[in-house]
Amino acid sequence: MAAAAAASSLVRRAAAAGAASRGLLLARAFASGVGGGEKAKRVLVPVAAGTEPVEAAATADVLNRAGARVTVATADPPGDDGLVVQAAYGVKLVADSRVADLQGESFDLIALPGGMPGSVGLRDCKALEKMVKTHAENGGLYGAICAAPAVTLAYWGMLKGLKATCYPLFMEKFTAEVIPVDSRVVVDRNAVTSQGPGTAIEFALAMVEKLYGKEKMEEVAGPLYLRPQHGAEYTIEELNSVEWECGSTPQVLVPVANGSEEIEAFNLIDVLRRAGANVIVASVEEKLQIVTRRHKFNLIADMMLDEATEMQFDLIVMPGGLQGAQKFASTKKLVDLLKKQAESNKPYGAICASPAHVLQPHGLLKGKKATAFPPMSHLLTDQSACEHRVVVDGNLITSRAPGTATEFTLAIVEKLFGRDKAVSIAKELIFM
Repeated sequence: MAAAAAASSLVRRAAAAGAASRGLLLARAFASGVGGGEKAKRVLVPVAAGTEPVEAAATADVLNRAGARVTVATADPPGDDGLVVQAAYGVKLVADSRVADLQGESFDLIALPGGMPGSVGLRDCKALEKMVKTHAENGGLYGAICAAPAVTLAYWGMLKGLKATCYPLFMEKFTAEVIPVDSRVVVDRNAVTSQGPGTAIEFALAMVEKLYGKEKMEEVAGPLYLRPQHGAEYTIEELNSVEWECGSTPQVLVPVANGSEEIEAFNLIDVLRRAGANVIVASVEEKLQIVTRRHKFNLIADMMLDEATEMQFDLIVMPGGLQGAQKFASTKKLVDLLKKQAESNKPYGAICASPAHVLQPHGLLKGKKATAFPPMSHLLTDQSACEHRVVVDGNLITSRAPGTATEFTLAIVEKLFGRDKAVSIAKELIFM
């Protein structure tokens, strides 16, 4: 795909630059996500019960980085939960609005995440169907990923005569008017389609390129640190290999805070639950509802950290996001949990800003090799493993950025459940 190739080229150019200039350039891009002062485009991301959270998060996050104003709207019928959406794998999201309340508003892009029965929920929302059809008739850009191209767009007759792709198991649901293509991302005229959670960032970047152009897409892609070769088998750098001991159902704590990076958090929750782990999402804030870094997703945690401190965990693993990492670092109860985990030789880990801003200052990287978000890697005392995308050193696992989040989580699955399980899930995600 052109977007993925261009992104990889940008990463290589950044890597060739001096460390200081590279760090400054990418830190600024990572912090702002917006460049050039373009007028904000309006993007609608509709969601419903059973929506795939990684696809929704990646779409909203990446388009937000490009400068788009993203609205997440629920297509579910009104209920007692207000704007709360029960997404797939037990993820609870709070939408910004209802699709029905947005009638008459115009958007530059409408992008449908997949998931089942989320795609059916989108399909059956008459207000959404009318909105997307009117949008397309007016020449607007629209997209769908995973089950949604076949279950939703094709059902509405919106892919007639177009090349399109979807989750492989749903290819047979394409109507005869659709030209099916087995590809990670397909762009045909104003329709962008893609295959699954493992292609979600590529999908979002393709829509950034359609909305803003190739230069903006490259600018957004760089700080994500995408894989150089999409679809390839993932690899990890492992040192001092030890077996991670756990029960038949590993107990995993994922702390979250205001400012946590949503792509990283949702990958941890989604993929580890797919694998069969019991994932507890704990808020370190004063309430269960937290606001993530990019789109300002409202994510509802399973419990407060105080409650989680009474439990035993096989693994504690933190998403990144600078604001979220700083909150983790200042939360004594979480730091104490991490120290106890490390002292007991139990697994712990972090991605992006968290290795540098949480683990390093609290002595949790002492004698360990680790990696972190590249513009922050200079904060690590030992930087010898920083060029690796995922590093496992004994009971510690670290990773670099949103674009390495799936590899990071698959590496955790491999340590907890074995390589065969991890590869099976990677294929299910269309990651490899």
